[in-house]
Amino acid sequence: MTDYVVAIDHGTTSTRAIFFTHGADIASIASLEQEQILLHPGWVEHDPVEIWENTRTVLVKARESLEDDSARILAIGVTNQRETTVVWDPITGKPVYNAIVWQDTRTQGLIDELSRDGGADRLRADTGLPLAPYFSASKINWILNSVEGARSRAEAGELLCGTMDSWLVWNLTGGANGGSHVTDVTNASRTLLMDLATVTWREDLAALFDVPMSMLPTIIPSSSVVAPVVGIPGFEGVPVAGILGDQQSANFGQAAVYPGESKNTYGTANSLVVNVGTTPVPSKKGLLSTVAYQLEGQPPTYALEGVIAVAGSLIHWLRDSLELISEFSEVETLAGQVEDNGGAYIVPAFSGLFAPYWRADARGVFVGLTQFVKRAHIARAALEAIAFQSSEIVTAMQEDTGWKMQEIRVDGGMVRNDLLMQFQADILGIPVLRPMVIESTALGAAYVAGLAVGFWRDLEEIRANWKEDKRWEPTMSSTDREHLLSQWAKAVEKSLGWAI
Repeated sequence: MTDYVVAIDHGTTSTRAIFFTHGADIASIASLEQEQILLHPGWVEHDPVEIWENTRTVLVKARESLEDDSARILAIGVTNQRETTVVWDPITGKPVYNAIVWQDTRTQGLIDELSRDGGADRLRADTGLPLAPYFSASKINWILNSVEGARSRAEAGELLCGTMDSWLVWNLTGGANGGSHVTDVTNASRTLLMDLATVTWREDLAALFDVPMSMLPTIIPSSSVVAPVVGIPGFEGVPVAGILGDQQSANFGQAAVYPGESKNTYGTANSLVVNVGTTPVPSKKGLLSTVAYQLEGQPPTYALEGVIAVAGSLIHWLRDSLELISEFSEVETLAGQVEDNGGAYIVPAFSGLFAPYWRADARGVFVGLTQFVKRAHIARAALEAIAFQSSEIVTAMQEDTGWKMQEIRVDGGMVRNDLLMQFQADILGIPVLRPMVIESTALGAAYVAGLAVGFWRDLEEIRANWKEDKRWEPTMSSTDREHLLSQWAKAVEKSLGWAI
């Protein structure tokens, strides 16, 4: 008999189920993409029902492909795209509206209104976050005020809300028949409604966004047994025992569990997270103070995070909108045809700039174009834009913490791109390390669930699982590095002030 822990990894573009062994090896995996619903410029939605159906399907498919009749599933962990918000009826189990995705900017007007009194940082001391449409609170407000009858039903206690972990766990554990309405500390810390120091909901913050407290899920540690799965063949009775927001989950999966340890995830977006220990560290450089994880019976561990809105999605844009490439993987080959960017820079501020700027008025720009620039230069400029943005986050983190980053661990789909990883090492001037298991986000969810049921004993056993697969050492001269960063800064300046 072989024991496994299963991770549900629900991201912005797909949902996956992955079976992990005790040694953190992947035994089985199944995945389904979900529709991106784009009704207006700046609006991004998902169908929560489709996501739940996909979750059930990938769990069953992953179990079937395991081909191990003696398999014993000890626990399920859930990791999810954070900030994405859904409101639903707990009696019917139906959402009142599509989930509003983290990228969505429709609530900028409310954010601007709230920022007039005290500025965009008026809630930072309490929540660790700036006022921005990125976070969940304004999304809940929009749904309640825009869907007929939703406001009155919510105030009567007839609706629930939460980030996607809450929606999935509620359905996994019975849904309308007694499902558990919970969220973990990491997801709660992304709502603008949780006090960062006490990890509890704040009534005054809920009142500020006009969100009834009765809608909110119970906040629990990231690693704790919630309830057994109900109604999914092959998983009946398996406990849901772990929840982590996706970027915190990747950090945990990279075994960055002690202060000073960090990771950078290259996905649809980018997120660089550094563990700062059991006391929140306020940022003066545009980063987010957030919860990294919490084990049951222990205080929360905090992190600083730099969020980049557009990373892998920039390559999707080259493929789907510009039709510059036909397959995602082609970008490295095309970019490799030239030695540099030909003087061209892309700032992908499609819906504003996130950390360290938090400028909603920014928009994407191409700069430095000449007749010399061709397709390959544009492809290379796109890859370099991802690395430039990460370098700004590293600089901000070092200034906030006073720590000099010696290396950076990376994960996510784009770390297979050698050209990007080498340029990242060059522009940072430090080594970039890729682990053997690059599914760090899913692995983090498996780890917290496994810890809750004793599959892994402690953090040291998890650290022992981390193994290096590949390392990129910087080769660029400091002179070249400084020149490129200077040009990038000029390009960013050109992107500001477009959406007024």
